[in-house]
Amino acid sequence: MNDTPGPGTLADLKACPIRAPSAAAAKSVAADLKPLAQDHPEIAAVLGCDSPAREFLLAALALSPFLRETVMADPRSLALALSRPCAQVLAHTITAARDCWRGADGTLTSEADLMQGLRRAKRRVSLTLALNDLSRQIDARHTTVGLSDLADATLGAAFDHLLRAGHDAGKLTLPDPDNPCDKSGLIVLGMGKHGARELNYSSDIDIVVFFDPEAGIVKDSDEATDVFARMVRRLVRIMQERTGDGYVFRTDLRLRPDPGSTPLAFPLDAAMNYYESRGQNWERAAFIKARPVAGDLDAGERFLKELVPFVFRKYLDFAAISDIHSIKRQIHAHRGFGDIAVKGHNVKLGRGGIREIEFFVQTQQLIAGGRMPRLRMRRTDEMLVALARARWIDPATARTLAESYWYLRDVEHRIQMVRDEQSHTLPESEAELARVALMMGEASTASFGKAYVAVLTKVEQCYAELFEKEAGLSGGMGNLVFTGEDDDPGTLKTLAELGFERPADISRIIRTWHYGRYRATQSVEARERLTELTPELLRVFGATKRADEALIRFDAFISGLPAGIQLFSLIGTNPGLLSLMVTIMASAPRLAEIIARKPHVFDGMLDPGLMAELPTRDYLAERLQGFLEGARAYEEILDRLRIVALEQKFLIGVRLLTGAISPERAARSFSHLADLIIGAALEAVREGMEEAHGTVPGGRAAVIGMGKLGSYELTAGSDIDIILLYDHDPDAEESDGPKPLDPVRYYTRMTQRLVAALSAPTAEGILYEVDLRLRPSGNKGPVATSIRAFSKYQSEEAWTWEHMALTRARVVAGEDSLREEARTLIDEVLAKPRDEARLLEDLVEMRGLIEQEKPPRDIWDVKLIPGGLIDIEFIAQYLSLKARAGGWLPAREDDEAAGLLAGPEAAPAQPKPVYGECTSTDATLKILGPGELGEEVTEELRRALALWSGHAQVVRLCTEGGFDPKQAPAGLIDLLTRTGQAPDLASLEADFKTTSKRVRAIFRKVTG
Repeated sequence: MNDTPGPGTLADLKACPIRAPSAAAAKSVAADLKPLAQDHPEIAAVLGCDSPAREFLLAALALSPFLRETVMADPRSLALALSRPCAQVLAHTITAARDCWRGADGTLTSEADLMQGLRRAKRRVSLTLALNDLSRQIDARHTTVGLSDLADATLGAAFDHLLRAGHDAGKLTLPDPDNPCDKSGLIVLGMGKHGARELNYSSDIDIVVFFDPEAGIVKDSDEATDVFARMVRRLVRIMQERTGDGYVFRTDLRLRPDPGSTPLAFPLDAAMNYYESRGQNWERAAFIKARPVAGDLDAGERFLKELVPFVFRKYLDFAAISDIHSIKRQIHAHRGFGDIAVKGHNVKLGRGGIREIEFFVQTQQLIAGGRMPRLRMRRTDEMLVALARARWIDPATARTLAESYWYLRDVEHRIQMVRDEQSHTLPESEAELARVALMMGEASTASFGKAYVAVLTKVEQCYAELFEKEAGLSGGMGNLVFTGEDDDPGTLKTLAELGFERPADISRIIRTWHYGRYRATQSVEARERLTELTPELLRVFGATKRADEALIRFDAFISGLPAGIQLFSLIGTNPGLLSLMVTIMASAPRLAEIIARKPHVFDGMLDPGLMAELPTRDYLAERLQGFLEGARAYEEILDRLRIVALEQKFLIGVRLLTGAISPERAARSFSHLADLIIGAALEAVREGMEEAHGTVPGGRAAVIGMGKLGSYELTAGSDIDIILLYDHDPDAEESDGPKPLDPVRYYTRMTQRLVAALSAPTAEGILYEVDLRLRPSGNKGPVATSIRAFSKYQSEEAWTWEHMALTRARVVAGEDSLREEARTLIDEVLAKPRDEARLLEDLVEMRGLIEQEKPPRDIWDVKLIPGGLIDIEFIAQYLSLKARAGGWLPAREDDEAAGLLAGPEAAPAQPKPVYGECTSTDATLKILGPGELGEEVTEELRRALALWSGHAQVVRLCTEGGFDPKQAPAGLIDLLTRTGQAPDLASLEADFKTTSKRVRAIFRKVTG
């Protein structure tokens, strides 16, 4: 080996970042090193000149008795650390350690030789990392990764040795004796800091060991548990027994399931059963960082993948977070950890310490990781970045915690470098504290203490802001006592001051909660949570215009809950959600009922970026894909579709309710969601058909969205109108599966299954009510339509109203080539010349029939009133048919969003089919209206459309039926007046009447 110093070595230091505690201490180290220099020119070269490298070396060894002892025991490691780049020494040493279970000839080494080789590797890596860390050649990130990689290598070598020894002794049969761990079914998971590759300088390593009996490497399967348990006991001895060469890593196995009564190695199926049935919340937190580190790595990855639903739940479980925090509270209660300090302060467990940052991150992962796979990283620093990118925390908090984390890890490492003790506590004595301060590069303990306390304070503030806001029942708002049968006079006064007009009734309601008379308040824990929540709940409800009414609705909501602990924990931990709950209770009975039936829909409100993120198609597609991830069975896919559809409809509705999005944006978002759900359901149905019946030669299917789905105008309560088109090779007679069907029966059954998938009620509810009546020949026609039959019908048999409906048609799902053909076909059909007088005559006749058969209830029935939505939609459809016959074709949706829709004046003389998406009613008016109706009339129609659509969106969101001012909750009336930009309901009603008359007049003028 070339012993001349390389670039980036300690010998090349340009400045010394630390200093020795005294000149005498440095002189003593130099005396110790002098004999070593005779045999190691690398050491002699550093000692022989007055350089930063010499100053650093003497200071480091004077400050750390452990490093000094290590150098004396292994001067060759010091020579390498001085003359070689850190990464090179680590790579060579770790590779050698991983392979030291066998000799050069491939035979098994003795256990004694293995132990010696692993310990010497640990000593060399520790010395190299410590010196490079103290010199600032590397930082704590490199140190933690290097130690973790060494731990992986030493565990891998030890288990390879043990498995091969068992194979050679005839107790095991390995698939590949030269690579003992491969396909062995032995799973070794590194937990905690080891799993995250964040080991500290003197870390224990926490591992759990499982084995798969199905791997069959134990000859007598009945002895498998004993065989692997003995193997793990030998592993612990190999890793942590102290010899003349030291130890490798102290090894802790207490994170295995029920460690007090279970073997050291756990059967895989028993482990899965345990975690699925009895797994604890602290174990969920522990497995966030779990990583296969030795043994059968592929099997380990598969096991962790299966464990994802246990660790990262699809539904938020805020009650589980309290278990994590109970640990933290116990730590705080421990003597000495109650205050921020310097001397004697525990850098890991104390206030503002490393554990608070880790808790901060892990609790956010437990909350959000089930729904956001990108928040399932192991490393603390990477997770802080990911949380900021997901808008779960703000970037400033992420930056503060990341910087603080690595500063505190530096302090921790220096505490441990002094004597290689697994300690996290700063020394009590001034002299010992000075060692740590100098190793941190500080001039004195005072300057170190100032910097250290500043970091702890910042961490504590971040942690406290997120987790430790606790409201008491007595405070600035006055008495709030709800015990006994009689009202407390002070409490009644407080309630009145908060804004309640009937404080006695409110007091009685809250006593009902605390007496456990509802199912949701029967458990002690639920009542405790609700008691903690009550002051803030009363304050927020009291601030509403009709406080009593809002709280009474909340009471009705609680009375119907099957359980309350989850919801109370959710609201209590996230105060901002309480305001939203009040809004829902005061204005949206339909949403309140959804929450009561499916409380998990409220989980999505925890996403802090919810109101800032528009529910675009890409946004919704990402959520849908994440929720469907891992689902394979048909029924499971459909159940997950129902869950995610209900949740996203709810969240779109909440954005509309709070004004975060406009009614127009809500309509488009509801429509995008329906497109995605239909597409996913069609794919699941197609796979099921192919499994049962095979494929039809040349078979293709696509779904056309009609009505409000086609024109991007769905509401929260809309049905979906669809047509399923199919095509196949002309000579195809039947499908090629185990149960063949002819094409007509095949696609009929596919359509029936699709309708059932979308509309059949299950425990998770239904996706959509589906209407197929807009297919050719309506209810009399086949449920599935071949594209050839569709083309013939639309060209030769369709009525005017069917072509009007077709102006809103949009292909929403299916095979790409058939989608393009359907788009082209629709464009061609609608572009054919037509008799304009006949068109207007049919339009007027249809409108008259609707008025006769479905008269409006009142002025609030904005769809059916004269001059309402139908009148405006008919005008837009008339304009569209007229313009299409003149050569106009609508552009794609993305062109529409960019304002690039083509108008008649831009159309070529000979219409050229384009793959255009149908435009919404508003877009049609905006583009075609000015040329036909004039700018002023067009804007009046668009304003009316916005008024009617906004009203309809809010009513369908908040209620199951229509709007009745006499029955509507106060909050809904406020919401509707705000949406209609009116000061009160009377003004809104007057505006409705005026607008309807003007629109009806325009309708009459347009239709002659």
